Amino acid sequence: MKRHSKFFSLFVMALFIVAALGGSALADSNLHFAFVTNVVADFWSIAQVGVSHAERDFGVTAELHMPFDGSAAEQIRILESMVAKQVDGIAVSAVDPTHMVDFLNGVAEQTILITHDSDAPLSNRIAYIGTNNYKAGRRAGQVIQEILPDGGEIMIFVGKLDVQNAIERRQGIIDELRGEPDDKRFTESDPIGEVIAGNITILDTLTDNVDMARAKQNVEDTLIRYPDVDCLVGLWSYNGPMMISAVGDAGLLGQIPMVTFDEEIEVLHALQAGYVNATIVQDPYNFGYMSIKLMAQIARGENPDIPEDGIIDVPARVITPENVDAFWADLREKLGQE
Repeated sequence: MKRHSKFFSLFVMALFIVAALGGSALADSNLHFAFVTNVVADFWSIAQVGVSHAERDFGVTAELHMPFDGSAAEQIRILESMVAKQVDGIAVSAVDPTHMVDFLNGVAEQTILITHDSDAPLSNRIAYIGTNNYKAGRRAGQVIQEILPDGGEIMIFVGKLDVQNAIERRQGIIDELRGEPDDKRFTESDPIGEVIAGNITILDTLTDNVDMARAKQNVEDTLIRYPDVDCLVGLWSYNGPMMISAVGDAGLLGQIPMVTFDEEIEVLHALQAGYVNATIVQDPYNFGYMSIKLMAQIARGENPDIPEDGIIDVPARVITPENVDAFWADLREKLGQE
């Protein structure tokens, strides 16, 4: 049966690209791939382990790169260097998916291109591996409702709001608080500023441009300007530790509920202490492992069984003080730690 879809066409195109670039790439067992993140964070250290294990399991080599300042310009520089290096494939967490479309399409013409963690759905990437960030945002919204059953005021913190995962997580929270149908999909985002969502008011969404000092300052400013704020919500991995640090400096740990994303060590410790109510975790290990596996399959002409919509979903999980010990034990095992 014939499949007439954009993603199948892109898969076929990728095979031609590999053949044109290397000639022997389909048969060569020593394939070379690049895994590019959107920021420097401990979160990606877990992905690095997945990348390393995939190298071993699939007989390839891979390198991981993190934009030192989290900027689109730095990420583009890294991608350009990987194309010049003639890597057999690139997996990237797109920093600015809207404005990088033309550039990413150029990359896709020269090598296998997939996205992970933060998608670039308008580009010619072959597939996206990662969490459905809109659904992850809705899980966070459910947690917030459990924390504030009678309503209240919350503040959201994130690095940037022109990155797809940030846009979708924020909107997922808003839609969940508004009681939108469970089967609703992400369409468009609410403007930045105060948002009334059911009986909960989102005071604002503060960005820090991947500046750790600014991220902490945003929390400190919130505690001063809104001393009665009912919950703090961090959308990117480092926002959690910055929230914990600022709240701790103010002597308010355990008094202000916090909801975060990802499994930063400081967040796991705070969950054990009961200072953080929940963190929505993804699976960076499998972002790394599955990205390398997928590119190896494509490069070798194997059928990677990509879904029709091009999205390979790695579901999010909610980690709370009740299940953090079991989660952390599993994480240590994956990382080869005692």
